[in-house]
Amino acid sequence: MTSKHPSESLTVLTDLVLPSETNPLNNLFGGELLARMDRAASIAAGRHSRRIAVTASVNHVAFNKAIPLGSVVIVEAKVSRAFKTSMEIYIDVWVEDRKSGIRTKANEAIYTFVAVDEMGKPVEVPHIIPETELEIQRYDAALRRKQLSLVLAGKMNPHDATELKALFV
Repeated sequence: MTSKHPSESLTVLTDLVLPSETNPLNNLFGGELLARMDRAASIAAGRHSRRIAVTASVNHVAFNKAIPLGSVVIVEAKVSRAFKTSMEIYIDVWVEDRKSGIRTKANEAIYTFVAVDEMGKPVEVPHIIPETELEIQRYDAALRRKQLSLVLAGKMNPHDATELKALFV
């Protein structure tokens, strides 16, 4: 199986925040943003694996900045690391000022997707070769997140979590 670069999975969704998508403060509902991020991550995972990809977990979501009514919102998703059948997708959310075009980072998230066949059985995915400094940082951190998740779930002995242990030495 040929390895791929994160840029090959890049997915960018651009949309406008409409009145029906806002809360009483006229900001985008968090659930609406989660759905947009899930769609972008699904496309990125599918581009990487060339398979059906299903959401396995939402590992991290940060709602750092409200996204007001009428805003242009940009959701950028790409695979940060691929494991045997799963892929970590890192998502950046930007708000673009419609007059100046300046983008401000509003939110970010990390989702995990699993590639499956037509019967829903997990299938192997290509490895990732990060290229940029940010891609390398996210790639390395993905293994630590995976090990932490496995340790917390009781599926990995903490002594075997070498990447986590390295943080404390």
